[in-house]
Amino acid sequence: MQEKILILDFGSQTTQLIGRRLRELNTYCEIVPYNKAPEDLQAAGIRGVILSGSPYSVYDSKAFHTELSRFHGKLPLLGICYGAQSLVHQAGGNVEPSNSREYGRAHLHLNEPGNPLLKNISEGSTVWMSHGDTITKIPTGFRLIAGTEDVPAAAFQIEGEETWGVQFHPEVYHSEEGLKLLENFVDRTGIKGQWSPASFIEQTVKELKNQLGDDKVILALSGGVDSSVTAVLLNKAIGKNLTCIFVDHGLLRQGEFERVLEDYEHLGLNVTGVNARDKFMKALAGVTDPEQKRKIIGKGFIDVFDEEAHKLKDIKWLGQGTIYPDIIESINITGMVIKSHHNVGGLPERMNLKLVEPLRTLFKDEVRRVGLELGMRPGLIHRHPFPGPGLGIRILGEITPEKVRILQEADHIYMSLMQEWGLYDKVWQAGAILLPIRSVGVMGDERTYEFTIALRAVTSTDAMSADWAHLPYDFLAKVSNEIINKVRGVNRVVYDISSKPPSTIEWE
Repeated sequence: MQEKILILDFGSQTTQLIGRRLRELNTYCEIVPYNKAPEDLQAAGIRGVILSGSPYSVYDSKAFHTELSRFHGKLPLLGICYGAQSLVHQAGGNVEPSNSREYGRAHLHLNEPGNPLLKNISEGSTVWMSHGDTITKIPTGFRLIAGTEDVPAAAFQIEGEETWGVQFHPEVYHSEEGLKLLENFVDRTGIKGQWSPASFIEQTVKELKNQLGDDKVILALSGGVDSSVTAVLLNKAIGKNLTCIFVDHGLLRQGEFERVLEDYEHLGLNVTGVNARDKFMKALAGVTDPEQKRKIIGKGFIDVFDEEAHKLKDIKWLGQGTIYPDIIESINITGMVIKSHHNVGGLPERMNLKLVEPLRTLFKDEVRRVGLELGMRPGLIHRHPFPGPGLGIRILGEITPEKVRILQEADHIYMSLMQEWGLYDKVWQAGAILLPIRSVGVMGDERTYEFTIALRAVTSTDAMSADWAHLPYDFLAKVSNEIINKVRGVNRVVYDISSKPPSTIEWE
């Protein structure tokens, strides 16, 4: 049984970040809706519980409530923001609206510097507040262990229990020693440091062998890290009983189809490469609406994959590169599915196959660590995210073979120079976009009327928010010059300096 910390989600936007922080400490954890905790905590391997924040007030009629007495006093428990207020509220203390919303940086005053939760936390340490309510009276048996100038009850412990509450958010980056506080809590559970890529691989391969036996599995490869690591794990468990299919819809980057197949050959995978470029170009002819383009590409991929799958015999399972954020986002805190997490939408139902998802408990950075541990090439592991519809949503307006050529050549120059200048690994995602406008230019003594390329590069940690990357002017000048001089059909290059929000990373 995998020992773990259970995170009860009360609807906070930062719940997933709590999990990521614990994983940074090599500590396994799982996030479940506030009302979905296992009945037998010990039997489920749970060694500690964290209560998340929430958009609601504890006294709100819509608030999410669970009986906390089944947790505290039984095993280490930490309430964060709403979670802390819930502990106070259920024990008879007072939680009331603040005169003003407490949002932003604050500094801790330590009443008990020696408290296990505050071990090695500095006096005056910066923490991040984000709440509209405050604890105005703590119940009997609660002890204040830290406060701030405006929030006396910034942290407390229940007497005789390893139960703590903090009014601030240690999981966010603005809380300078927040990770240390979480580490102190994890220390009380006794399971810190048990998770590693090597241990995950060993356990997962063993589980896959038991789950799949001699059954055959088919997997759609995208060239990205998630599906690639999934393939290598499955291959390690079942070998030639795994068949991978890599579809070229004609909207991959320049030379990517051949390069990725070479990478997969290096990994010893059983891969079928399918050139379906003409099929997709024909289906996309004359289409300009971005949603319609996505649907055509998605349906076309399913059709090609299904056709290839029917050439095989006795397939029982569909492998998918689903990762933990997909799982979390597919269930809201009432347990209702709000977003499908199938990487290949529609395939499981259409093909009547069982799903196997070996990465479903991992965050993206952990997938990369596992890939490197498996001996995969760093270039494949550290590739920037690339949209499923490929360049189809980076060509604004109608897609034509000529526009694909222009964008592939421009994007290749951009990515190559990013690598050459040592910038590729410093940004989260970068790519070129072909705009549906032409402008006047002059080349030599001739007037030109050609397309514009927009360059996009962002920094991010999870793609939920992103800032435009401040690339050097000399680099941008070099890229612009190379594209305009070498890509026939382009006479202007611009750089996108929009952040997410309000913009999105992709243009369509």
